[in-house]
Amino acid sequence: MSHDGVGPRAVMRSVAFLTAGALAVPALAGCSTKDPAGRPLAGPDVAPVARAMVADGGSLSWAVDSVPETLNTFQADADGTTTRVAQAVLPSMYRLDANGRPQVSPDYLEKAEVVETEPQQVVLYKLNQQAVWSDGREIGAADFAAQWRALSGKDTAYWTARNAGYDRIERIERGKNDLEVKVTFERPYADWKSLFSPLYPKDVMGTPDSFNDGARKKLKVTAGPYRLKEVDRKDDEVTLDRNPRWWGHPAKLDEIVLRAVPREERAAALAAGKLDLAEIDPESVKRITVAAGPRRGASSTPLMGPGSDLSAADSLRSWAVANGSDEDAADDEISAREKQRTAVTTYARQQQALRGFEVRRSLEPAYTQLALNGADGPLADERVRRAVARALDREALASVVLTPLGLPAEPVGSHLALSGQAAYADNSGALGGQDTAEAQALLTDAGWVRGGPLKEEKKKGEKAAGAEGEKAGAKSEDGDDDTYIVGEDDKARREADREKKDPKHLAQDGKQYTNKLKQGGAPGAYAPRGTAAPAGTAAAGTAAGALAKDGKPLTLRFVLPSGPGSQTLGTVADRISGMLRKVGIRTEISKVEDESYFKDHIASGQYDLALYSWPASAFPATDGRPIYAKPVPAADGSLNVEQNYTRVGTDQVDQLFDQAVATLDERESRGLIRKADSRIWAAAGSIPLYQRPQLTAARKNVVNAGAFGFGTPVYEDMGFLKKGARPAASPTAK
Repeated sequence: MSHDGVGPRAVMRSVAFLTAGALAVPALAGCSTKDPAGRPLAGPDVAPVARAMVADGGSLSWAVDSVPETLNTFQADADGTTTRVAQAVLPSMYRLDANGRPQVSPDYLEKAEVVETEPQQVVLYKLNQQAVWSDGREIGAADFAAQWRALSGKDTAYWTARNAGYDRIERIERGKNDLEVKVTFERPYADWKSLFSPLYPKDVMGTPDSFNDGARKKLKVTAGPYRLKEVDRKDDEVTLDRNPRWWGHPAKLDEIVLRAVPREERAAALAAGKLDLAEIDPESVKRITVAAGPRRGASSTPLMGPGSDLSAADSLRSWAVANGSDEDAADDEISAREKQRTAVTTYARQQQALRGFEVRRSLEPAYTQLALNGADGPLADERVRRAVARALDREALASVVLTPLGLPAEPVGSHLALSGQAAYADNSGALGGQDTAEAQALLTDAGWVRGGPLKEEKKKGEKAAGAEGEKAGAKSEDGDDDTYIVGEDDKARREADREKKDPKHLAQDGKQYTNKLKQGGAPGAYAPRGTAAPAGTAAAGTAAGALAKDGKPLTLRFVLPSGPGSQTLGTVADRISGMLRKVGIRTEISKVEDESYFKDHIASGQYDLALYSWPASAFPATDGRPIYAKPVPAADGSLNVEQNYTRVGTDQVDQLFDQAVATLDERESRGLIRKADSRIWAAAGSIPLYQRPQLTAARKNVVNAGAFGFGTPVYEDMGFLKKGARPAASPTAK
């Protein structure tokens, strides 16, 4: 989910007592003159300037989450830094614009078009005649063919994480000349523009050994405005420098240094001059915003007071000894005060240094959603899933995250695209909006009644009503319960009231987001113990007004990460728990370690409710199917869920995806995708909540870089503003 590390999907709304297949679907976009795709809710914020205003030279230090384990984007452990390197040093036939839509990359491709549809689909690529690899060889059909063979899935010696689209190609051949590449498809493929982006040289794709190992640590041959200079794992840096064979606009910077810095340490690294550009958390946003305000007087020294110096510490020691404290205790007190003063001084210096930075804001091409595990337990009943969805006020949840950051707080209306993208349409009406009475009616129809008798009081370690409820009684290292129950006390209400009085800048889901569409799913299996829950909040039995059925209370296990950066998810979860409590559903919140959150809980189904994020795709017919495909039994008796971690799917959704990916008429394909999205809403397996905020700290003279939104960065235009030049004002989020 990024991550901001690990990533996934979720549910929503319905008309009571109808099956998903029988629900009416809203009219498709083709029936209206108004494009339902709309515009992006927030545009890029990159301090854009013309190239003539960018200074030549310089080194840009750019924070990343990690030095990549592999430089091959088609391997399972590729990450966000792998993608960033590939964008700067390798060809892509298409890149995304500010609306998240693919556009031809003119440095590599003059044009590409479908030239035949019968008896087979044929796409003709006409390459830029200047396009060459860094070793001087022309980019051509041999590179396209090598990548197809490596990714087709026919040769299992290649350790590939994905082959979507490449498995539909029948052959690749040279066209009329060396600049033409002719691709013939065995089966029609609507998302053909997703292919060969990035394109690796045949030196990498030509053999299993070079694919599996050769491109993990180095890329000897590249073809971008930059080339890979060094991967320094000791200092956690990747250095890119200018490609002398680049034929396009020359890169403005001498080099880009991608430096791995934990998010919680980035404000200090910015202040220390170690970074020029970094995605940051809301707390760092606050710090930079405060630093940019009116300068405080030099005599103001927090905590220690004006004029405080070492003599004040000496006076404190004398007073302590004179009043009966022993000398060691007095020295300890002085040491603590000195450490405190040092910390305050360091903080003040950092704040002064942060005046040279600004925050650039947009929305990530990703959304956070509530996932409902429909494998078993109460949520296996579609009516209960819909009731959960109808209990939620999605507008309020989006607002608590985005409004404090000055970003538009509109809930996401599609599982398969975001506002501005071609396939987007708000299809949430297929499930319905927030309606407490409807939620309660659905629960009643499913047999859950208020104040129902319990067979016996639930003890620690016994299985809860929810899926995988046996985990709820697990112990942490210190012996405390790792869960607390919302619905038996007023904790959620008190938390909500506190947040209203003291709103926080909330954003970033921490490390819960990783580009699983590129990584091929989450690795790992076994879950360690969760972290300790707040003391004194759990209670046994059924709360007054809570629901029960067959002697069991309606309690859902809500699994959350516990590490740095997860505060936003915790706040959203508390709000959701309060909303569910109003309709009689209790939530048992379980906080687990970040490292285990996704692979050991979400991917393995050890949860009832969870929050995580999915990236938006410009090619939803391809990338959306494994996330929403109906799970099928595997040969060994297990359930093959692909990336559908909610375990909710229907044959009809699968059929709509299959039709959309094979339909070459773009308008018709979009209509099928929107119809599939309506059916996904109706099945109530996942509930899209809000588009994730993108918050980037940038040195004020860094231009053409920042919060990119949907758009692919233009690496050759990034740099430092020439002295005396003034950039245009950054666009405000709308």
